[in-house]
Amino acid sequence: MFSNTKSAFRITVLSLEQATTLPYLTLHLAQEGMRVIRVENPPRGDPNRWVGANVLGEEGMNAYFLPNNAGKEAITLNLASDEGKKILHALVAKLPVDIFATNQRSKDYAKLGIDYETLRGIKRDLIWVGITGFGPDSNEAAYDPILQARTGFMELTGDPDGTPLVFGLPMVDLGAGEHAYGQVMRALYLRERTGQGSRVDISMFQSAVSWMVNPVMLTKSFGQMVGRRGNTHQFFAPVSVYPTRDGFIYLAVGNDKQWEAIAATREFAVLARDEYARNTGRIAAVKELGREMREITTAKDTKEWLEFFGALGVPASRVNTIADVIEDEWVRGKMLTARDEKTGATVHLPAPAVMTEFLREQNATLKFPPRLGEDNEEIFGALGYNVSELKAKGMI
Repeated sequence: MFSNTKSAFRITVLSLEQATTLPYLTLHLAQEGMRVIRVENPPRGDPNRWVGANVLGEEGMNAYFLPNNAGKEAITLNLASDEGKKILHALVAKLPVDIFATNQRSKDYAKLGIDYETLRGIKRDLIWVGITGFGPDSNEAAYDPILQARTGFMELTGDPDGTPLVFGLPMVDLGAGEHAYGQVMRALYLRERTGQGSRVDISMFQSAVSWMVNPVMLTKSFGQMVGRRGNTHQFFAPVSVYPTRDGFIYLAVGNDKQWEAIAATREFAVLARDEYARNTGRIAAVKELGREMREITTAKDTKEWLEFFGALGVPASRVNTIADVIEDEWVRGKMLTARDEKTGATVHLPAPAVMTEFLREQNATLKFPPRLGEDNEEIFGALGYNVSELKAKGMI
C-alpha cells in the first residue's frame, strides 16, 4: 500500500533524527512519496518516543512521538563503534541513499562518521542536510523555547504589561523544518540539472530571525521599537479579540472603507466620529476604541456577530478550540490518517499545505509511525547482514 508509485520521487532518505525539527522536515518528504528511514541509537532511540501519554499501551510509542513520524521506517544503529559507522556507510552506498539528514550537533559529525566529506566520498551525488541550533560552526545546544527567547519571538508575544510569552507552537523547530524543505527541493533540482549533490546547512537561529523582516527593519533602520501588543496590531485598528455574549471573536479591520461600513450601522453608530474615520486616528486611540468596542460586542452572540461582519465584508472569526478546527469544513475532509494494524489505533494529521499527488494516490493515508528498530530485519537483512549477530554485538 505504501510502496513507491509513478508519482513518487523514488528517493531514499536516511535520517539520523530526533526531537522535532528534522522529523518535521522528513514528514514532509514522506508525504511527497519519498522513502524515509529514520536511524536511532539503541536501546532507547529518539527521546521523543518517551514523551507524552502512553496512548498505545506500550513503551517508546508515546503520543508526542507519533505525529511527526508517520510514513517512515525505523532502524537502530550504534554509531559509537567503528563497525556501526561502516554499516551506516554501507547503507548510504547500497540502498542507495539520495538524501542524508541529521540534527546532531556539528561537533559529533566526524565522530559519528556522518560528516559531509565522508559521506560524499561514498556517494558523489548525495544531498547532505544538517540542522543545528546556530549553524555548523557552533556547538551550542538549542531548544525551541530558548531560541524563541533569543530571536525576539517572545518580545513580540504577550500583553504589553505582562511577561514575554512563548508561542503556542514550536515555531522555531517548525520554521527550520520548512526552510530545510525548500533547500532540499532546490538541491534535488540542481542534482537533476547537473548530476551533482550538495550540502544544506540550516541554522535554527538564522531561520527564526529571517521571519523578523518587519521588526528588524523598523528597529534598525528607523529606530522604532517593536514590542508586545497583546491581541492588537501595530498598524491597524480595530484589530483584536472581542468578547461576545457567549464567547469571543477576532475582528480585523484592514482599511478605512471597512471601518466606514461598520460605523454606518445602528450597532456601532456611537463610534461614527471624525477622529475614528482614518486608521491613524483609530491607532492613536487604540485603547479607548478597544474599550468601546468591547462594550458593544457583548450585546450579541458570536454567531450573530459573524453574520453581521460577514455581510459587511469585514474579516472576523470565532476564536476556535482545536476541536473546532478539526471540524472545520476545510480541515475535516482533508485529514491524513495512519492506522496501526497491531493495536487498531488511528493517528489523524492535518493535510500539508498542498496535498501531494502521492497522498492523493494513497487516499490520504500514511504508514503508521514506526516502532523502535521495527525495520531492522528487512533493511539490514536485505543488505546481507545477520541481524541476530548485530543485536548480539550491540550494533542495533
